[in-house]
Amino acid sequence: MEATLYNQEGNELGMVKLPRAVFSVKWNADLVHQVVTSMEANIREPWAHAKDRSEVSGGGKKPWKQKGTGRARHGSIRSPIWRHGGATHGPLKDRDYSVKVNKKMKTKALYSILSRKLLDGELIFVDSFNFGSSPKTKMASESLKAFKKNGFEKIDYKKGNRSMVLLAGDNADELKNLTKSFRNIKSAKVDEARNLNPIDALRYKYLVIENPTKSLEVLARRT
Repeated sequence: MEATLYNQEGNELGMVKLPRAVFSVKWNADLVHQVVTSMEANIREPWAHAKDRSEVSGGGKKPWKQKGTGRARHGSIRSPIWRHGGATHGPLKDRDYSVKVNKKMKTKALYSILSRKLLDGELIFVDSFNFGSSPKTKMASESLKAFKKNGFEKIDYKKGNRSMVLLAGDNADELKNLTKSFRNIKSAKVDEARNLNPIDALRYKYLVIENPTKSLEVLARRT
């Protein structure tokens, strides 16, 4: 299994071998949906919180005596039927939305997405990016636009999640410069290949994989 390898100018350099364990997985929509929704639930942080009758202020004294007033019996102004009383069955910030997802399920879902993107022509393999010793957003943007001539017409759209650049991360200084070069492009995201997850793989239309020999080796080790 092979794919075309490009340089940062969008010119073809040859072919790159792809691990079948990563790019020949059958599309499994149910598994992908289960994993992605579970991961999103795990990062969900509940903010809404309604105080119940034990949390609202006041109510230490019985409003009036039990009998003889002609009014209904009440024990506390914290009661939910009172104005400013506690809420009943309201949202609580300590609610746990987390869902357990097995590591093998995450890996298979990611491989299923990568295999589908390969079939759909949404993977771009680049030998390396070199923008010099200082970050250059202009060069990074021009490099992405260069792939339009290879059939990736929508990669330079200014709005939306158009591309995710995955770096091998071998050299710390080079990784830092490349990250700064791409991070100001609003429609693009940059990260190390080892951090790729099913949510980002689905969110961005094109995945630009730099130094595929090293990057794919990292992805294949997840099995």
